Amino acid sequence: MNIAIRSLLEVQETSLLVARAFRRLFRRPIYLTEMFTQADVIGVGSLTIILLTGFFTGGVLTLQTYPTLKYYGAQDQTGYLVALSLVRELGPVLTALMCTGRVGSAIAAELGSMVVSQQIDAMRALGTDPVRKLVAPRLVALVVTLPLLTVVADVIGIIGGGAVSTGLYGMPMESFFSSVRHGITTDDITGGVIKPVVFALIIGSVACNKGLSTEGGTVGVGRSTTSAVVTASILVIVADFFLAKALQVILNMPGK
Repeated sequence: MNIAIRSLLEVQETSLLVARAFRRLFRRPIYLTEMFTQADVIGVGSLTIILLTGFFTGGVLTLQTYPTLKYYGAQDQTGYLVALSLVRELGPVLTALMCTGRVGSAIAAELGSMVVSQQIDAMRALGTDPVRKLVAPRLVALVVTLPLLTVVADVIGIIGGGAVSTGLYGMPMESFFSSVRHGITTDDITGGVIKPVVFALIIGSVACNKGLSTEGGTVGVGRSTTSAVVTASILVIVADFFLAKALQVILNMPGK
């Protein structure tokens, strides 16, 4: 089959899966316990890697930008530049990519294993809807937790940038955070929260679709997991470009 047609069919299947999941979300029974369990696994379970990623990303941004800004006499804007880069771009994207590798692979592997071991067929035979039981809670958990993880990454990244600017370059901590406070606007924060919501839908829908369409036994589980991570990562990066442009227009900040 032509690769373009196959890609379009996958997009169609993924979109229909998301639509079915949210359409059936409020029908009884509502699996609240499963939602909270998935939120704990995704959110709390990813916290360590997000903290490390955010802190060292903010630190390396300061490490790379402070000498250049100092050359032009604008070193007092280091905090603003670091915070803007994190809140608008690096925070949402890096958090999404970390969760794709950790959470997306786990979802695809778990659902794929259930498919090859015929647990999904058993659920249908017992009258349980796999989309409502398995897909919807994971999508909701991702949509709720990924923006929160992104905010954590942004805050920790700014703290990491401040620690490097103070520890290595002797910049007063008050000056660093003052430039952050006066530089970041509500529009920047709004855009930085909208992005992870879209990324969460991409990660969850791709991982669930790849997992539920697993074929070929245990070898197929590995293929589905790899395909889910690669596909979701690429889609996150591509979607980031279009979201960035759309947010510039919608929030009226194209030249800022």
